[in-house]
Amino acid sequence: MLKQKVIFCDFDGTITKNDNIVAIMKHFNPPGWEEIVNRLLQERAISVRQAVGEMFRLLPSSLQEEVVHFAISNAAIRDGFAEFVTYCKVNNIKLLVTSGGIDFFVYPLLQPFDIPRDDIFCNASSFDGETIEILWPHVCDNECVADCGMCKTTIIRSYPADQYERILIGDSITDFQGAKLVETVYARAQLIDLCQELDRPYHPFETFHDIIRDLEATTEA
Repeated sequence: MLKQKVIFCDFDGTITKNDNIVAIMKHFNPPGWEEIVNRLLQERAISVRQAVGEMFRLLPSSLQEEVVHFAISNAAIRDGFAEFVTYCKVNNIKLLVTSGGIDFFVYPLLQPFDIPRDDIFCNASSFDGETIEILWPHVCDNECVADCGMCKTTIIRSYPADQYERILIGDSITDFQGAKLVETVYARAQLIDLCQELDRPYHPFETFHDIIRDLEATTEA
């Protein structure tokens, strides 16, 4: 049986050229945010959900308009993404955006690409309290103990390997657990280092044109 390809594509640092959460924190620079990032990335002492939640709680909800405007205006889409979306549609490849990012910038930045909202998975947000609160509509299932916040492995497991050819595209620690599950990994930045640590095969990329060329070559082979 020919399996349908399904792609799980990260957003921050993958679809966009920069990490939007880090860019927000650097711009508004609330005291303590760098320590939180260090505890996540260097010490690996806290989960992604803890880190993201703690960082945004450093920002008052009164900054909502400024935070949203900065996040959307500062982001740049990686070269080739529009063509990549079209390539997936033409070749009947299911494209899911699996993002640890936040709804207030993920949805607006993806709006021009006509990706169905049901195929976009990200965290939500509330500006109702004194500080910005991140909400978690896609938490880990019973098979994941990583406390991801937006659990990519839970989504991947809903597409079983006996029915789908599963492909992950990502750049960071938030993609690492998913990279262990899928058949093919396209990696850049920190995800390359993490794959090398475990001797996990991957295809490096810098633009989505690179991924299109590789997928075409694989299909022809």
